[in-house]
Amino acid sequence: MLNKDQKIKKLIKLNDELENYFRNTIIPQLFVDSNLILRKFTPPAMKQFKLKSDDVGRPILDISDNFRFPSIIEDIKQVIDGNEIFEKEIQTTDYRWYQMNIIPYVITKEKKTNGVIITFIEITARIKDLKNQENLVSDHETLLDTISHDIKTPLTSLLLTIHQVKKLSADKSKSYLMLFGILENSIKKMQSIINELTDTGKLKNRYQAEEEFLDFENILEDVRLTLAGTIKESGAKITSEIKVSEILYSRRKLRSIIYNLVNNAIKFQSPDRKPEIFIKTERQEKFIIISVKDNGIGIDPDKQRVVFTKYVRIEKSVEGSGIGLYLVNQIVTNSGGKIVLKSELGKGSEFQVYLISQVNT
Repeated sequence: MLNKDQKIKKLIKLNDELENYFRNTIIPQLFVDSNLILRKFTPPAMKQFKLKSDDVGRPILDISDNFRFPSIIEDIKQVIDGNEIFEKEIQTTDYRWYQMNIIPYVITKEKKTNGVIITFIEITARIKDLKNQENLVSDHETLLDTISHDIKTPLTSLLLTIHQVKKLSADKSKSYLMLFGILENSIKKMQSIINELTDTGKLKNRYQAEEEFLDFENILEDVRLTLAGTIKESGAKITSEIKVSEILYSRRKLRSIIYNLVNNAIKFQSPDRKPEIFIKTERQEKFIIISVKDNGIGIDPDKQRVVFTKYVRIEKSVEGSGIGLYLVNQIVTNSGGKIVLKSELGKGSEFQVYLISQVNT
């Protein structure tokens, strides 16, 4: 049995070892106790989140503004209550991406969670690679749809023309008919290849992607950065009211939805005023609603029914392929959601995206 002095020395040694570990690790780490009080943090965490020595002993809620992700308090509570590791990709104020792991700190003897240890592993390079892949996939899908429309339609017209010429021609010789047969078979073969590439019956599978818990503010900030040049050139002002931060969805899909809606809001701006875009998220029954509202040119009531149709451009003077809203609609409806359009010509438009909520309230 250890006497009192030996126990004190052992505790001092363990504390020194812990302090040494926290002092020398290169990974940003936080230790938050079960009362949500910040007890320790590593030097990299101090630098990354602008923490000070005086922050030790303060409620994590008081310094939550140092972190970019607003759901950190709820995430910590979830781990303390459930005693299970929580993993999430987050973006910090300097636009770097981290894999955040919240690990329950369990007192073995009492089998009780006494707090959490939060670690941050930088994954900025991996996220950039994924975004590049997502852009390639999106460009590939757009290319296939363009090929389908721009080549399939002329081929069908050509085949019909050949049928008519063949029918009206007085020459019924074997060599003449064989020539027409070669032309018809060649066109049908091309149609078959195009259908294999762009079969609309497989459209749902093309948009399948892995779902994950996403922080909406991070997705919105990502879109802002992507459209930074366009935003600056147009003088657009983007404001938001985020009532629901965490959404279970595919990163590529959600980014594509927000990107296309914000890009269109800027693209279809009124010549009389600078674009003002208001983005809002809220929960309504089984849906999470993402609203993107602008003060642009608006959409004529007669055209509102066809804005989600492939290759339809509501304003011919505005550059575009007419495929953005079609893709957004396909993504949303294929996941069980819907889009509601409210627009007044000359005043602006509001697109409300309804996504099935898969997070317990």
